[in-house]
Amino acid sequence: MPSPTYENRRLSFGSDAARYDAFRPRYPRMALVWALAGASRKVVDVADVGAGTGALTGGLLDLGLRVRAVEPDAGMLGALAENHPDVERFEGPAEKLPFEDGSLDAIAAGQAWHWFDKPASAAEFGRVLRPGGVVALLWNVRDDRVDWMARLSDLIEGEDSMRASRTEAYDEIAAVHPGVVRADIPHRVTMTPDEIVALTSTFSYVRLRDDADDVYAAVAELLATHPQTRGRRLVDVPYVTAAYRWERPGRE
Repeated sequence: MPSPTYENRRLSFGSDAARYDAFRPRYPRMALVWALAGASRKVVDVADVGAGTGALTGGLLDLGLRVRAVEPDAGMLGALAENHPDVERFEGPAEKLPFEDGSLDAIAAGQAWHWFDKPASAAEFGRVLRPGGVVALLWNVRDDRVDWMARLSDLIEGEDSMRASRTEAYDEIAAVHPGVVRADIPHRVTMTPDEIVALTSTFSYVRLRDDADDVYAAVAELLATHPQTRGRRLVDVPYVTAAYRWERPGRE
């Protein structure tokens, strides 16, 4: 079955923003604290770039930070407005941020950096960050060390962005952010089997396939028959948050 193209996937989320918001996992506080601790200055002003419906925005707000959200998909940005009406929002790309030079202490991107033009976004992040500020890149990735989750990954046949086991992820980020540091933070989200099936429908490489309904049926069958999930009303879904941090060098 041919995979959906990159361009088809990149701005496909807004049409189903409510489902994405309902079923995608949030980020553990520990991962956010670790990532932002890469700054050598006090972090107050933060931009959530590729903010989607605000899953990362909410975690940053919970840390008491002043957050501005940037998102190119109007549908996703509308959902973010409902979730966080007081957050200043901008519709636009990571490669052309609507901020002045040296106006931010941190740039954060959750589940988004792989959609950016890497050199262009890196240059833009460096422009808007104050010296000693930090770029924080985070992904919730499926923990395929758990057997049923590994089988789920096989069924949906899609590459989970920046899988926890892939050294290529680090190398790709280090190419534009030299000296980047990575930490892996495991966590779990409790869901019903029906919610897990709905979660798979938020993956663009599944939702845009012609045989998506067959994939959903196969996932439901897996959950109903695998020894780790069979007969369970609630299932712990294992993730690893892959967190990267890079400090902008220089002094004020």
